Amino acid sequence: MDNRLILALDYTHPDEARKMVEKLGPTIGFYKVGQIMLANGGLEFCKELKEQYGKRVFLDLKLFDIGNTVEKAVMALSAFQFDFLTVHGDPYVVEAAVRGRGESSTKILAITILTSLDREDLDGALYQNGDLDTLVGRRAEIAFEAGADGVISSPREVGLIRGLKYGKSKLIVTPGIRPTNSEKDDQKRTLSPSEAILNGSDYLVVGRAITQSPDPMAVIENIVETLPP
Repeated sequence: MDNRLILALDYTHPDEARKMVEKLGPTIGFYKVGQIMLANGGLEFCKELKEQYGKRVFLDLKLFDIGNTVEKAVMALSAFQFDFLTVHGDPYVVEAAVRGRGESSTKILAITILTSLDREDLDGALYQNGDLDTLVGRRAEIAFEAGADGVISSPREVGLIRGLKYGKSKLIVTPGIRPTNSEKDDQKRTLSPSEAILNGSDYLVVGRAITQSPDPMAVIENIVETLPP
């Protein structure tokens, strides 16, 4: 087991995810559950992962709303003591999430810019001008100033974030990880697992490269073997 590797259980139903968790046993200790499973009992499954399987849980909801709503939502979710929870990196959202988290051990992670987006996508969304690296760095900076425990960042911007004022002491969780010879799918800013760790990532999120493989255990072993100490 290498707890720097987080497996994304991007299944529609907990039954599918449970089969993968049981198949992998102690090989994976940290799982991500997102919005796809939520309507089918995803929160209860997250509790099950912690309480019955003894796993760490990353709840990836990317919360974004008015401050009062975010604060109350995070307050309710924090009662579950999940390990990580994502919100969008706008300062008022992060501040509300931190208030809602209170004394819970849940870490609030801010979204900088989704790893599926590039500059053309930002133009289409009327995002301010500037190269993507600069915008990611600035969003990380303001999220840290608002109290975020860390950020979600593509592996290509990790080094930049580590160089920020608070960058050395904060968590960086990195999706967009693709093992050698795997497909990029809908991700646009990707690197290999070893490259991401060498750039400064604390945790790597890998999903389809493992869950859609005919031999997920072999993929995990290959990833872990390539990771620097």
